[in-house]
Amino acid sequence: MARQASGAAAPATGAGAPAAALFARLGIRREQDLVLHLPIRYEDETRIAPIASLRPGEVAQVQGVVARQEIVARPRRALAVELRDDTGSITLRFLHFYGSQLRQFAAGNRVRALGEVRGGLFGLEMVHPRYRVVDESEPLPQALTPVYPTVSGLGQARLRAAILRALRALQWRETVPADVLVALGLPSSAHALRAIHQPAPETPASALHERSTPAWRRVIFDELLAQQLSLQRARAARAAQRAPQLADDALARRLLDALPFRLTGAQQRVWLEVSGELAAAQPMNRLLQGDVGSGKTVIAALAAAQAIGSGWQAAIMAPTEILAEQHLRKVGPWLERIGVRVAWLSGSLKEAGKKAARARAASGEAQLLIGTHALIEDSVAFARLGLAIVDEQHRFGVAQRLALRTRLEAGPATLPHQLMMSATPIPRTLAMSYYADLDVSVIDELPPGRKPVLTKLVSDARRAEVMARVRAAAAAGRQAYWVCPLIEESEALDLQTAIDTHAALERELAPLRVGLVHGRLPAADKHAVMAQFAAGALQVLVATTVIEVGVDVPNATLMVIEHAERFGLAQLHQLRGRVGRGAGESVCVLMYRAPLSAAARDRLKTMYETSDGFEIARRDLILRGPGEFLGARQSGEALLRFADLERDSDLLAAAREVAARLLRDDPASVDEHLQRWFGGREEFLRA
Repeated sequence: MARQASGAAAPATGAGAPAAALFARLGIRREQDLVLHLPIRYEDETRIAPIASLRPGEVAQVQGVVARQEIVARPRRALAVELRDDTGSITLRFLHFYGSQLRQFAAGNRVRALGEVRGGLFGLEMVHPRYRVVDESEPLPQALTPVYPTVSGLGQARLRAAILRALRALQWRETVPADVLVALGLPSSAHALRAIHQPAPETPASALHERSTPAWRRVIFDELLAQQLSLQRARAARAAQRAPQLADDALARRLLDALPFRLTGAQQRVWLEVSGELAAAQPMNRLLQGDVGSGKTVIAALAAAQAIGSGWQAAIMAPTEILAEQHLRKVGPWLERIGVRVAWLSGSLKEAGKKAARARAASGEAQLLIGTHALIEDSVAFARLGLAIVDEQHRFGVAQRLALRTRLEAGPATLPHQLMMSATPIPRTLAMSYYADLDVSVIDELPPGRKPVLTKLVSDARRAEVMARVRAAAAAGRQAYWVCPLIEESEALDLQTAIDTHAALERELAPLRVGLVHGRLPAADKHAVMAQFAAGALQVLVATTVIEVGVDVPNATLMVIEHAERFGLAQLHQLRGRVGRGAGESVCVLMYRAPLSAAARDRLKTMYETSDGFEIARRDLILRGPGEFLGARQSGEALLRFADLERDSDLLAAAREVAARLLRDDPASVDEHLQRWFGGREEFLRA
């Protein structure tokens, strides 16, 4: 296939605009996209099974002559066709059928049918098999039949025909050095794609399903190579750009002296890395990760102080108002104490407040602007933005992160430094792949005095015992969180559940004072409830997952998570991190409802076995894939389509090395490889 530009026409599908729109919904916009639309499974039409050899549960292809057909009324109206070969008979059953099918199944017609064999009341049957009328001499296919991902209106036959035409015209130039292919035992790209679309009958079905054949490994390597090329090229482009040299650390040193605690060894190491990069003339693009409670916020405050002390502005953006307010209440006073002017901007502010904050940012009067994604709206302008800090960056959608980058790059030739923070530890393989264009710092040490949180798994049949534990914590002068169950896909139901739970706990725990906080609460009310809880005026706080990050109440030593089986591992780990922030013994009760699914049992077992955020993140990556870590569900764009970071870690390591070599020695192959895999969409990879 000839090399094409990213704006190439839609694939030659044999039809006009409506068909092109259907193909586009599958991500097929160019002719070369067709050969990268790979099968999700295969059907074996290369052999005919004797009917007498069939067993219930297997998928098989049979061929025989129609002995009779009838429309039966019980248990529901259906067309039943008896198909016979030399060894026996089987019934083909159709619950939905048309008059034309009655003619196809005329007695004496020869039919070839593929489907799952079931045991029926009157012998073996196939329900709605795939079938066609054939001649006795019609040959069998010589390769397994691919089954592709598709959309309504685009049938498998049409998709196969378009892909087969593209395969026949395939003329891809090899973009990977021959010595690399030999060392990794990989075939050429063209050979690999043909072997995946048209695998030989002797290819083990298990190897195709597990994507472990040499052909599949070649395609996976190419995908990982495209990712690494894009990210490493982005890193090199950033290194060539200019940033303000924020080298005056006098204000940061004043902040260090004013803090009521000393930095841990890990914090000191990370601060040296960040401070050194801020002083450089290239834009910092650093991901700061550390487990819940490890002390990332103080690094953000020090970075902001160094930027401001060097004569520039800083901004801190958080994904939720509660987390942004937490920064305002924590970082704001630290910096105001050393003379920094702080402003606040969020969507819930009245227009007059927003206008005042924007004016302070635009004039330079506000040296630090803290807020939510309101900071990236078009109406916000900075006089001299030198540093952008993004907390829980993966919780912003890909499009929002792209908007942030565009906003930052919209100014003069000088780019601000960026510091991204995450309390969701990034597994090593994810850091090697999706975060390859970032520098990564890790705070791997908790502040002194922190005690590990004891985790208990409790069936909801023992709810009375949990209530007694809440009362005991309150009697000892401690406080408790009670997190409501997560209702998938329904914020309204989440809200009603929280309201109902709050009312029930107020009755059951009287005379304890029980507060309620949720995402729909007006900002002022939310702030008032959180302030009451922080001050000890409330013994129990009923909440949805809005308290997942950023809430810091050292006196809260008990966390109850109702219906814990409905939560993901990352959420459970974040919620558990809301307790254990003081010197007292803390407990997290994961209350579940039996019976548990296998996945839910694995999640709860992981939480019980370990408090290591990196190990939890590693298991979460295996269970759910990278989308949750990357905030990718909001993007609508595919991440890695074929590679699995755990299974293919050896190919990922090789792809990193080969990417560096190609970028240095063969830029033409880099362009061709990226065009092949991404077209014009590689910017989503770097968001």
